[in-house]
Amino acid sequence: MEFFTKWSFKNKAAVSLVTIFILVIGIISYFKLPMEFLPSADNPQVTIITMGQGTDSKTMETQVTDPIERAVTGVKGKSSIYSTTGDGFSKIDLFFESGSDMKQAKMDVQEALSNIALPQSMSKPTVTQLNTSMIPISFIAVTFKEGLTADNLDFTKKELEPLYKDIKGVSDVQTFGIAQSVLSVKVDNEQLAKKKVSIQDVLGVLNGQNAALAVGEKVIDGKASNIKVIGDVTSIEKVKALKVTPNVTLGDIAKVDEAKDGNLISRFNGKESIDISIIKDNQSNAVTISKEVEKVTKEINEKYKDQKSTIYLSTADMVETSVHSMVKEVLLGALFATIVIMIFLRNVRSTFITIVSIPLSLGFTLFLLSLSGVTLNILTLGGVAVAIGRLVDDSIVVIENIFRKMQQEKISVQMVLDATKEVGVAITASTLTTVAVFLPVALLNGGLQEFLLPFALTVTYSLLASLLVALTVVPLMSAGLLKRAKLPKHRPAKRFTKLVTWSLNHKWVVLVIAMLLFVGSIGTYFAMPKGAIDNSSADYVSVTLTYPNDEPFDKVKEKALELEEKMQDLSDVDNVFMQLGNSAEAAQYGAVTSPTEATFGILVKDEANIDAILSKIDEQKENYPDALLTASASSFMMGASKTNMTIDVIGSNVEDLERTATKIRENIQDIKGIEEVTTNQDEKKTIYSFKVDPAKGNAEQIGQQIGVMLNRTPIGNMMLADKQTPVVLEPLLDPEKPNDLKNIPIMAGGGMVPVSEVASLTREESATTQFHKDGETYLQLTATVDPAKLSDIASKINVEIFGDKENKGLKIPKDVDIFVGGASAQQTDDFSDLFLTMLLSIGIVFLIMVITFKSMKAPIAILFSLPFAAIGAVLGLVISRISVDVTALLGALMLIGIVVTNAIVLLDRVRQNEEKMIIRDAIVEATATRFRPIIMTAVATICAMLPLLYKKAETGSLVSQSLAIVVIGGLAVSTLLTLIVIPCIYELLYFKKSKKQRLKTDEPVSESAEM
Repeated sequence: MEFFTKWSFKNKAAVSLVTIFILVIGIISYFKLPMEFLPSADNPQVTIITMGQGTDSKTMETQVTDPIERAVTGVKGKSSIYSTTGDGFSKIDLFFESGSDMKQAKMDVQEALSNIALPQSMSKPTVTQLNTSMIPISFIAVTFKEGLTADNLDFTKKELEPLYKDIKGVSDVQTFGIAQSVLSVKVDNEQLAKKKVSIQDVLGVLNGQNAALAVGEKVIDGKASNIKVIGDVTSIEKVKALKVTPNVTLGDIAKVDEAKDGNLISRFNGKESIDISIIKDNQSNAVTISKEVEKVTKEINEKYKDQKSTIYLSTADMVETSVHSMVKEVLLGALFATIVIMIFLRNVRSTFITIVSIPLSLGFTLFLLSLSGVTLNILTLGGVAVAIGRLVDDSIVVIENIFRKMQQEKISVQMVLDATKEVGVAITASTLTTVAVFLPVALLNGGLQEFLLPFALTVTYSLLASLLVALTVVPLMSAGLLKRAKLPKHRPAKRFTKLVTWSLNHKWVVLVIAMLLFVGSIGTYFAMPKGAIDNSSADYVSVTLTYPNDEPFDKVKEKALELEEKMQDLSDVDNVFMQLGNSAEAAQYGAVTSPTEATFGILVKDEANIDAILSKIDEQKENYPDALLTASASSFMMGASKTNMTIDVIGSNVEDLERTATKIRENIQDIKGIEEVTTNQDEKKTIYSFKVDPAKGNAEQIGQQIGVMLNRTPIGNMMLADKQTPVVLEPLLDPEKPNDLKNIPIMAGGGMVPVSEVASLTREESATTQFHKDGETYLQLTATVDPAKLSDIASKINVEIFGDKENKGLKIPKDVDIFVGGASAQQTDDFSDLFLTMLLSIGIVFLIMVITFKSMKAPIAILFSLPFAAIGAVLGLVISRISVDVTALLGALMLIGIVVTNAIVLLDRVRQNEEKMIIRDAIVEATATRFRPIIMTAVATICAMLPLLYKKAETGSLVSQSLAIVVIGGLAVSTLLTLIVIPCIYELLYFKKSKKQRLKTDEPVSESAEM
């Protein structure tokens, strides 16, 4: 390390230029770095969605879900498969092991599906793999004065979408709420019978009408020419004029007009709307693109007066708020650290030299982040906020040693070199140990690793940069600025040396007290509730209105519109958006729901009023007795801000599953801390089945005929207004009673007969949704719990279900298995991953110290500073009454690197003293000499983290109040105990040698160090 200091003195001009260059390039990097809310991270999940309008859930299960589940069973890296099959849709979620290549996983799933043949009435399966980079940065609602006409839908696709796609940095523009236009053919049954036209004639009316055929090449007028035959059905009038029979046109027996495909409703502030979502690429700045989107939207509104485009949400606002909030905390931290240094050194020049390391380290860090392809997000800025106090630690140790030496000799280049050399090994080792803590991040669970990596890189870069500054810039500036400086006289810590001497003479008293404190803290930790991160920073209110699946769509629509109107009348409501029904666009993002479930989003003027709005929505429940009305505070980034535990009940007998799930629900719903228990155990729906007599008819043919009678049926395509438009035959019948079903006319036995003559009608009650887990039927209970009491609640749930020594638990049928998961399982995984990381970090830290001290005993003594950190961390959590969560454990991980710093700085001085002193004197002198820099670095780090004490966890952030409490508490207690207990442990390790030394000398053991 001496090399860097000597090189800087030999190349003063170069160091000055590099310093200016780092500051400039740091500022440039800050403005050029892509700014976004979260780093890019893959969700280890692939979703397959298939739509089948009008198909009941049981048929969807057997014809779609089961074949797909069998096809994807062999996909590599898959850990489990969950599927939900409802009326008209099948949704299959494949979960993958951490560390899986999710792009390859998606390709493997698509390949597995390539050979599956699904019924023609089913849509092609949509395969989706989500990534945080796919989170839209802007949401735009487009409404029209005339409503959503076919022309307006076309206008949105052809005019508005390209304008947003042309914005530099936009990777995709998604539109929701655009139902495909179709040409609807509604047959008049009376005219059909009167003119004696069969339905088969209608089904084949478009056959061959729009063909484009090349029929050959001939020489015409002396030139070789191609000859083609082209159909010319390009307007509604031409469709009506098509001959169904020689004397009957389609217009004679049917109403033909353009209509929207399917039951899909999208509304914004009480008007039909189209929702446009803007997605940026990985390299661009979210804030810059959002500003450009605002500019384009303003131009659109000025140019096209018949429509209104409204940006109802822009993540740029969230990003800017988070960035500015974190920058404020960084600046406050730097200010507090500066005040601490000023109080201790009482010299402006020394303080200035020390705090120079902050802008230089940050500038270098931003430059390295840009080279690493890391974006500026809440995690990288969180890393800066956490490391800000530690950035000045190395410089404090260097400047304090120079400061101390100036009390004894005149400042010179050689003196500065010697002073820096004395502490060079100590600060290098202490910085490397702090950085080494983050090396095992590669072993963490996939999701946690991707979120922790930007944080770890930021801390690593900033600390290594601060070490380089402390070894080069600080000595150089000290030699120049402190030549004529008048420094206040340094007073040695005489009283403290007496305390250390007493401790050395009464080691066992000190060690027993320290051991009791440590054991007490460990016991307290295991007794404390373990929580999940409370992402309660809500952006909007999410509301769902869910009706039973047998509820007519028109009634659901009516009630949804009624509720929408009531929401708009609430005070403090800014915007209300609503969606009802499923769409192909939503399926691309794995979002399919029951067709009788309406979802609403309420954007508020002031987020402080979200609780009041939730209460007013709850008051509306009595107005919708037939439906389930739920409301929750949500985040656009992370969904509903709830902590959920799941209980999976798996088996082959549905009745056993239902009984077991009901028992579990009854037993756990009164546990304190459980807010709500819901189940996917769906309501029953009446299913009518035709059982065909094989002697009288063919089941497939009869099924096809009845399908045409009761469902919308595609009969071809045509070019309408220069675009390909599907032509559909509307349902011929709308039966209301069982007798109406029996009287459906079909072709059988050479003539038209009621279906009841060839098939019997049966009725049964069946679940409207089928659930599978790894191919087996299962039911799932979801318990919404208090995140601060997660571990306690999980323990009580397990006792209620499985029992313990005192309780028997539930009587579970033989073929039924129960698994408790969700937030508690994720918490267990994250905690175990972080504990493993801590153990590996301790091993790496120990290795670095062995290399530094070239012995085993000093590193062993240094490791004893870690239990003291645990005492302070647990004490801090107990005093603050905050539960242990992942961010608290991240703080404990950081403590491993931070607290050993003090012990390294102390024992490095002891080892230097041993060359000329006995062990006892070396220890006492080292504690006196290093007392001030150790206290200064600890107080500076603690004060720099004070702003985080008042910071709640933001959505997706790992930097929060609990992390700050753990670091502050652990560092404060560890610093005090390190200065007293570590000397005792170190002398105990050299007990025989130290005792012999003291017996040989005639001089009394020094009780105060000569400074």
